[in-house]
Amino acid sequence: MSELLWQKPGVKVDARIQHFLAGEDVILDREFFLFDIQASLAHAEGLLRIGILGADELAGIRVELDALAEDWRSGAFVLDERYEDCHSAIEARLVERLGDAGRRIHTGRSRNDQILVATRLWLKDRLARVQALCAESAEVALARAEAEASVPLPGYTHLQRAVVSSLGMWWAAWAEGFIDDAQRARDTLAWVDANPLGSAAGYGVNLPLDRDHTTHVLGFGRLQVSATYAQLSRGKFEMAAIEALSSALLDLRRLAWDLSLFTSAEYGFVALPSQYTTGSSIMPNKRNPDVIELMRATYASTAAARTEIEQLLSLPSGYHRDLQFSKGAIFHAFGRGLGALELLPDLLRNLEWKTDAMRAALDPSMYATDLAVDLARDGMPFREAYKQAADPARWAEGDPEASLQARVSPGAAADLRLDALRTRLRSL
Repeated sequence: MSELLWQKPGVKVDARIQHFLAGEDVILDREFFLFDIQASLAHAEGLLRIGILGADELAGIRVELDALAEDWRSGAFVLDERYEDCHSAIEARLVERLGDAGRRIHTGRSRNDQILVATRLWLKDRLARVQALCAESAEVALARAEAEASVPLPGYTHLQRAVVSSLGMWWAAWAEGFIDDAQRARDTLAWVDANPLGSAAGYGVNLPLDRDHTTHVLGFGRLQVSATYAQLSRGKFEMAAIEALSSALLDLRRLAWDLSLFTSAEYGFVALPSQYTTGSSIMPNKRNPDVIELMRATYASTAAARTEIEQLLSLPSGYHRDLQFSKGAIFHAFGRGLGALELLPDLLRNLEWKTDAMRAALDPSMYATDLAVDLARDGMPFREAYKQAADPARWAEGDPEASLQARVSPGAAADLRLDALRTRLRSL
């Protein structure tokens, strides 16, 4: 490992302690490395504006940071155990190439300030991806709701056959759900879009840092004004981002449950694209819906990550090393969560319905609710209508299309109001 920035003369560094302190930083920081480079350049520009760096020094730093980013992308530079974290790696590279100009890059910063702005930029990038994937999933669901609006599908409550439903209603439900999820991701992104760069360790520095400039060049929506609040927001903002992701994954979990049931032999309503299934290692007669099962499981990772960060925040104000562990939490939450969401739009595009099996599952009892409502509409008190409709002797084979056409309440099969959903989607 290179010499530690904070190492004091005569103080021995215990390798075991240092390993514990560094933890997985050099592994996790690979995720944030390019964002740290981006923020380091913005900080260097700010140092030029207050006379800490000269124009030639900034030009050299810009060239070397661009070269480091390219070496990172190509694999020529690897963040490994030679370094304590991504910040020390960047500084070591600049010192090696530029000498004293490289040593000045840390002026007015703390390592906490560095990781805070890098992870904030990373969270913005990930939330934008969540929004885009949810919007794409909603778009697919809307298109299929329009195309398959009147196809009958059994509707269930308590996992029991209940009423006649439709593919239009099923798809519209997921469309509106993912529109809400996209909106929540967008709104959360706007909320966390605050620049903490220049807050140092939470108390500012004895320099007139141009924080407005770094806010602009890094594309933040606003400056996080209070240097001390920048520390208080760490963890709080990460939890909000995970919660936005979790909204989408909760919907994905329930959708995956539907598909798990609908693809079973007992239901037989859905055929998954072949690439979304795997073969059994012992049972040659079957294909397993492994992808949707792992989609269903993904929410657990985000729930665990949120809990981990929540437990870290049992702290007084100010910076504490405990917050280092929040990096792993957001990495695992978004790593698994976005991996699942990225597979969803194509799954929705390509799953196939087995309409014969769906129609065969519609039994006479599923028209009882229609009968009760029809009797009440004709003037019978609803409780009496309910009793009469509950009598199996009154059940008969119904017409599923007629049942759906009669479902005229807003949001039901005959009045899906997909245009309203599309208007909301377009506004995102």
